[in-house]
Amino acid sequence: MRYNLLGRSGLYVSELCLGTMTFGGGQGMWQRIGQLRQDKADALVKAALDAGVNFIDTANVYSDGQSERIVGQSLKNLGVPRDEVVVATKVLGRMGRGPNAAGASRHHIMAQVEASLDRLQLDHIDLYQIHGVDPHTPIEETIETLDMLVRRGLIRYYGFSNWAAWQVAKAVGIAERRAFVRPVSLQAYYTVAGRDLEREVVPMMASEGIGLMVWSPLAGGLLSGKYRRDGQGDADGRRATFDFPPVDRERAFAILDVLHELATAKQASVAQLALAWLLHQRAVTSVILGAKRMDQLQDNLGAVNVRFTDEELARLDEVSKLPPEYPGWMIERQSGYRTEG
Repeated sequence: MRYNLLGRSGLYVSELCLGTMTFGGGQGMWQRIGQLRQDKADALVKAALDAGVNFIDTANVYSDGQSERIVGQSLKNLGVPRDEVVVATKVLGRMGRGPNAAGASRHHIMAQVEASLDRLQLDHIDLYQIHGVDPHTPIEETIETLDMLVRRGLIRYYGFSNWAAWQVAKAVGIAERRAFVRPVSLQAYYTVAGRDLEREVVPMMASEGIGLMVWSPLAGGLLSGKYRRDGQGDADGRRATFDFPPVDRERAFAILDVLHELATAKQASVAQLALAWLLHQRAVTSVILGAKRMDQLQDNLGAVNVRFTDEELARLDEVSKLPPEYPGWMIERQSGYRTEG
């Protein structure tokens, strides 16, 4: 297991992060995603920590708070020293009926950070993330509130999830202009079958020193190895009941053809190769693993041992690369004019 600095901070996090969306269960979407109770969650947390993972990600909305409760109790049950684990959670989604029971306002953030701390049984959160965009709250208000929470010691660092490049860049600018603590991370969807992030977000992160946490690295199970062109896996996989995130299936199956071939040659699983591709990307700080079963987690953890040759990476790049899009193709065309002549 390798450890990377999270953005422009001094905090080291493991290259693999244990995601806990499968903890808790409940109704609707949460019932389909996972219903792990305390004993099975404890086993997964222990296995991840034993493998060198020091990073755990959850959110207040996961199973209506049950995921946070289970994570906190797991750390207690396993006797994990507080300074040996980096705990991340999120705020934004609806946690009540009133008009102010959701969003990134000072009102909602202040209420929810206390609730998350109580459920996690912690005195501080290591990484507090805004779980999406709130179009009704000025970014200035959100950043000022997060800065206040850092200075009060309730959170150590903060970041965002599912924000556009311009929104993150604006937040960085506000923080620097007003001498607030800067954001350190963005949690976003990124896979070898979904490389949209590379158009705007990846260059922004490199420019502004923002770390990348990847969610759904197997594209909602599509890159797990069970799905094939002939429809195999369609009936019993997670996508049979929860077809998310959206993926260009034709491109994905072309990628899977290469992954299956390489998996056979390397005596590794398709899932391990899909995860390892992310670990080979310079922009990636940590890849979030979400598992329902121990065998899934153990297989995913093995991705840290997979290495690609330059030729293999080039094959995967060729079959998965994004189609040219303006202004990218024009920027690329003009990018060498200062060095010519």
